[in-house]
Amino acid sequence: MATQRSESDMGIGLTVLFGLLALGGAAAMAMAPTQIGKAWGFGVAMLAAALAVVVAQVYA
Repeated sequence: MATQRSESDMGIGLTVLFGLLALGGAAAMAMAPTQIGKAWGFGVAMLAAALAVVVAQVYA
């Protein structure tokens, strides 16, 4: 019995998107003038990095 699998590049695209968001958050963390700005940048970077890993695993 053969199984059909639909190939999609959604996983790659979303992983790249969240990777770029993580880089943007890291850049915001590095360039923010205030501690609260650095904290928001760190939060965005960590959340986007975690989502990039999850998306890569879900669509693998």
